[in-house]
Amino acid sequence: MNFSDIFKKDFIASYTSENISVPHIAAVLFITAVIACYIFIVYRLITKKTFYSKNFNISLAAIAVITAAIILAVQSSIVISLGMVGALSIVRFRTAIKEPLDLCFLFWSIAVGICCGAHMTEVALVLSAVLTMLVIVLDRLPVGRAPMILVANLGKSQKEPLFMQKVGEYCKYYKVKSRNIAGGRCNLVLEVRAAKEYEMMQELEKMDDVESVSLVSHDGEVTF
Repeated sequence: MNFSDIFKKDFIASYTSENISVPHIAAVLFITAVIACYIFIVYRLITKKTFYSKNFNISLAAIAVITAAIILAVQSSIVISLGMVGALSIVRFRTAIKEPLDLCFLFWSIAVGICCGAHMTEVALVLSAVLTMLVIVLDRLPVGRAPMILVANLGKSQKEPLFMQKVGEYCKYYKVKSRNIAGGRCNLVLEVRAAKEYEMMQELEKMDDVESVSLVSHDGEVTF
């Protein structure tokens, strides 16, 4: 037996299977499930103003428990840990994350699973408390008012300067986003921010050669 064999034997012996009892596994997974339910509730409350996906929220809770189970399995043997690395390396996720906040919750769920599986429940609890306060405080910070989208159909394209002048009387900010002219008619799409929206719509509708006006809100980025 040479030095290389002795080194391999000592290395593998230091990572041999660790006796993990069933009650211990159940306790770890139960604590992880409790924190995962907490993440589920926080995500539901934070996303009440936007599009909410229940399936994604359930996935967040499940990922935390699955990650904790993987960490427990990895701790038992180095052979299993290497097998896990090989198995997970071939997994490909093709579901796109549309909201940056969803990515934050996804990493939160994975971090909780890793901490609980590594017997660092205190870190998972402190992490959850800090992230909850951070997300709620930043979510309640005032932001600029989102502009409205004004859609107008003019019977004559020559009336556009007068129309824009009237819009300027009610709006501190307005910007033409789209202009389509066909057959002497003009279709305008403007981004506007008006204090008296109803009065502005009434005045624009009374103008000559204004066939229709529409004011639409949107949930896009805020222009300061």
